[in-house]
Amino acid sequence: MKIVFATGNKGKLAEIVEILNDPKYEIISMKETGFAGEIIEDGTTYEENALIKVHAVRKYLSESGYPDECIVMADDSGLEVDYLGGKPGIYSARYMGEDTPYSIKNQAIIDALEGVPDEKRGARFVCAIAISFPDGTEETTRATYEGLVAREAKGSNGFGYDPMFYLPQCNATDAEMPIEYKNQNSHRAKALRKAQELLNDKIQRS
Repeated sequence: MKIVFATGNKGKLAEIVEILNDPKYEIISMKETGFAGEIIEDGTTYEENALIKVHAVRKYLSESGYPDECIVMADDSGLEVDYLGGKPGIYSARYMGEDTPYSIKNQAIIDALEGVPDEKRGARFVCAIAISFPDGTEETTRATYEGLVAREAKGSNGFGYDPMFYLPQCNATDAEMPIEYKNQNSHRAKALRKAQELLNDKIQRS
């Protein structure tokens, strides 16, 4: 069964394929279908933004004559910092401007929490997955990845906010952890596995 994932990021797609790790699914990016449009993510929740993406891709596939039996999936994620009232949240990618390097965003958050004790440095990554099935039904899943805001950014094995997201149980930032750990424990990994359960259940009942 073919899954079209609403992303143009090759790294993210490779991560998704590795996490799902199921030979019965052929997972391709929306770009591989010819989709080149801009998707305006103006939802108020992670789930709404993920659904906006699947709707845009589903509409394109229908209008371009792409086979109707494919599944369309999308994700939306963000970082929530307790001390900042849950910010940047759904605006994580646009925080301080979309073109602002994450090194600057990371340092700005660390600076905002200067002197704040560990018990008030709580943060989490949140990921929502949306699934559009060929029969028109839709499902969403959500998962979180708990940690703290680090006192300094460390590590290069990651992207985005990973270098400032500290995992106390590992005594390391997310950017210092091996990919194998993240593919088992991250917000995206857990949300994808929930989505996989929905996919498998839908196939078994069809």
